[in-house]
Amino acid sequence: MFIAGLQYASAQENTNTVKAISKQEQQLLDLSKQKWLWMADKNADTLAHLFHEKAVFVHMGGSWGRERELNVIKSGGIWYKKADILNASVQVIGNTAVLLNRITLLAVVGGNEVTNPFIVTEVYVNENGNWQLASLSFTKTST
Repeated sequence: MFIAGLQYASAQENTNTVKAISKQEQQLLDLSKQKWLWMADKNADTLAHLFHEKAVFVHMGGSWGRERELNVIKSGGIWYKKADILNASVQVIGNTAVLLNRITLLAVVGGNEVTNPFIVTEVYVNENGNWQLASLSFTKTST
């Protein structure tokens, strides 16, 4: 279970090493968590502010840009009903942040309800003091 505000496992180590996170890292983890809720609610207008104009999205069925992703969400082509975040990590490198989320995603795709385990890579860029999502990539895992 994701424990906000207390700790996160380092994305670069495959051990049980735990380190305290900074306020900025916590804000990014919170933003990512909120993003999943906005996606579940099909809140395309709010997501339009979060998604960078040059953002890219990689799914099991293809890859595309910001406008198509917003249209897919708005139309329900993919309905991200619920993302159970099993663990999350964040690395901030200058004005870029890379988040890794291990999730179980309940979604409706093409009218069919499916549940899949994923590692989701999110890349955020900070422009003028605002974090925006630049890339969202889903990698299906076996469990």
